[in-house]
Amino acid sequence: MKRIAISAESTIDLSKDLLKQYDIHTVPFTINLGDEVALDGDIDPKHIINYVNKKNILPKTSAVNEYQYTEHFEKLLKEYDAVIHIALSSEISSAFSNAYNVSQNYDNVYVVNSRSLSTGIALQAIYATKLVAAGLEPEEIVRKIELRKAADQTSFILMRLDYLYKGGRCNALSLISATLLKIRLQIVVKNGKMEPAKKYRGDMSKCIIKYVNDTLEQYNTPDLEEVFITSTTATKDQIEAVKEILVKRGFKNIHITNAGATITSHCGENCLGILYMNDGDSNGVYQDN
Repeated sequence: MKRIAISAESTIDLSKDLLKQYDIHTVPFTINLGDEVALDGDIDPKHIINYVNKKNILPKTSAVNEYQYTEHFEKLLKEYDAVIHIALSSEISSAFSNAYNVSQNYDNVYVVNSRSLSTGIALQAIYATKLVAAGLEPEEIVRKIELRKAADQTSFILMRLDYLYKGGRCNALSLISATLLKIRLQIVVKNGKMEPAKKYRGDMSKCIIKYVNDTLEQYNTPDLEEVFITSTTATKDQIEAVKEILVKRGFKNIHITNAGATITSHCGENCLGILYMNDGDSNGVYQDN
């Protein structure tokens, strides 16, 4: 049986323990905070928030370049027969394009455009690891990921919009209105892009619960095997309240993860999302045909 490595950028937002558990390999984005340069994964997201609060500007995030991908793939191919790399959405970053260009130099490196971000990518990567364990060939694994990725339900709720404003993703009037009215905006990843969806108003903890219930109602055929609660600086009580809802809904593996520096740079503090595959049957189980 071929040894196949599953790979992604650091924007997959998995802890070191989960990366090890699922045998997923990552290559990091670069974070620039003025004169300070760090790799995503080596910098605490709280440092990002402190930097923005102090400087009133966002850090600059740099996608993995072709040279870095070449080094990454070459290293993996010393131990594995093939590499399947699941990249951050091409509509959000140049990462996919760079990885794909490098993959054309190899016969055994495959690059998938996740059209997702954060642990939405992780859902696809974990699925890939299960297909590897089942003994499938790389081409068949890629085909199945491509078929399934449309079911990737990635969304989150933002406590504040100033990060989107600083990043040019909302205008000043929207920012002022949202701040005055305490509007908490739901962002969904649709067609590979981050798009605004529902608006919630008031206490963040209550808005989070409303967001979670609304999401489960709208995307109501989840594969109950895996779900992520991914946040930047959500409180323990907020996370536990969300977990309780997901337990009652019947999810089996509830992974609680922190967003990395890249995602934090664009979403800000106290951002929280639930992410799962919305392709289960009536029993909440995905049938892999």
